[in-house]
Amino acid sequence: MPASPSTARAINDRLALRLLQQEGPLTAGQLKQLTGLSRPTVADLVERLTVSGLIEVVGESGEQRRGPNAKLYGIVAGRAHLAALDVRTEGVAVVVSDLLGHVLAEASVPIGGDTGTGPAVEQAVTLVERVAKEAGADRLHTVGIGAPGLIDPASGELRDSSGLPEWHRRLMAAMRERFPGARVSVENETNLAAVAEQRDGAARDRDTFVLLWLGMGVGAAVVLDGSVRRGASGGAGEIGFMPLPGTEGLPSATDCDGGFHSLTGAAAVADLAARYGVTAAPAAHEPLAAAFVREAVARAGAAPAADGFLDALADRVALGAAAVISVLDPGCLVLAGEIGRAGGDSLAARVQHRLDRMSPLHTEVRPTSLGGGAVLRGALLRARDRAQEELFAPPQS
Repeated sequence: MPASPSTARAINDRLALRLLQQEGPLTAGQLKQLTGLSRPTVADLVERLTVSGLIEVVGESGEQRRGPNAKLYGIVAGRAHLAALDVRTEGVAVVVSDLLGHVLAEASVPIGGDTGTGPAVEQAVTLVERVAKEAGADRLHTVGIGAPGLIDPASGELRDSSGLPEWHRRLMAAMRERFPGARVSVENETNLAAVAEQRDGAARDRDTFVLLWLGMGVGAAVVLDGSVRRGASGGAGEIGFMPLPGTEGLPSATDCDGGFHSLTGAAAVADLAARYGVTAAPAAHEPLAAAFVREAVARAGAAPAADGFLDALADRVALGAAAVISVLDPGCLVLAGEIGRAGGDSLAARVQHRLDRMSPLHTEVRPTSLGGGAVLRGALLRARDRAQEELFAPPQS
């Protein structure tokens, strides 16, 4: 059945808004060309969206012509403000942006392991308030939080996980209380890193890939056909618990010792570096193991110990990666997290070489290209998507 006039208008409006979000400011003539709509239809939707406060004239095109086609229309970026949080065991980082995702202010604060739950939550929420004020945001429309741990598919909240600070789980409720009306959601940090890599990073050309997070802990994000897969209980990608040869014992339901984590977590990588005599000065806000890997990469080819350490680490990473590949056949593996980032092309090439020998399923191994901000970037992208989905929706009749 043909769409009703109101439905057709809503579809056209959302199409135009998506184009303006993706392409930036456009003239009415460019909207006509990109949408395939008639000139009168485009003129109507431009007027509708302008009156609704979603778009505005942001300049003029370089075309030497008169009339409304010379005006450049863009989304009203200040229509909503968004916040994104990267919550770690040792602190929290925050950015506040406009509706288009342009960062207006950002900051971070360390939170010590001996800080009580209440004071830790207060530090995190106060930081968000301060950054929002610096950004000129009177209120927050949407807040996206990235945190380690399992997300309950039913409630959308962090599950009670051993080893993670209690203040992580209390943060969502505190944010909703202090920012009434804001839409607050939490997502696993590794999944958000994968979102960022797919949109802006190493997996831009991939609809299907696996992101392997190598940091203090170990995890994976599974992206199939463009969508992050979370699993029945929200635990897809918890490969730190995956039993593998070369570990002592087996993991349990509450402890990943004996699993892949025992081979590639930060503590295991630091022990491996010590075995090869690799040392390095610690860097701020990252595991010491990442500094060891970075130092080994810098000395690779000139110091046998550095090459030996990187080869041994690649052996371990490839062991877990091969198991994942044999089940999912993703075609692409992105090495992320502090250790994956420190290993860069050197570690990725070593893992690639081993996987080519171990598996008949060719998988391209790539290092992250987003630096240390992947989780925060992913949280902001998700917050932007949710805000635009609501604001761009047709009005309820």
